[in-house]
Amino acid sequence: MSEAPRFNIEKIYVKGLSLEIPHAPGIYLEREAPAIEVQMQSAGNNIDDGLFEVVLTVTVTAKLGEKTMFLVEASQAGIFEIRNVPQEDVEPILSVACPNILFPYVRETLSDVVIRAGFPPMLLSPVNFEAIYQQRLLNQQAQPAAEIPIQ
Repeated sequence: MSEAPRFNIEKIYVKGLSLEIPHAPGIYLEREAPAIEVQMQSAGNNIDDGLFEVVLTVTVTAKLGEKTMFLVEASQAGIFEIRNVPQEDVEPILSVACPNILFPYVRETLSDVVIRAGFPPMLLSPVNFEAIYQQRLLNQQAQPAAEIPIQ
């Protein structure tokens, strides 16, 4: 008899946090709304038998023309227990379920840092990690197989 699948959150923590305000204090005198650019990536790795660390890193850059108002980056991490799950299901869990759990935490961290830096509140829009994962799979399938030289 096989054991039931297990998925548990062991720990959620901020792994890295960075804030830059290169044009302070003058940038605080600007009144126009900045252009906001958001970059996001996640990575998961096995750290012990059945334990995985997933890190969701979000970088937000606010610019007024060529001037950077602020640049903030947060890496939100979690340790997850994943046991008795078919091997082919582990990657989707690490790429979809875990980032879905981490996103509200990184969103709150970034919002708090931006407010503490003296800027208006900033909330990240929800993210569909399943769609991102599916697109990544499609892109991988579209890549031609690399030629391996035979010696």
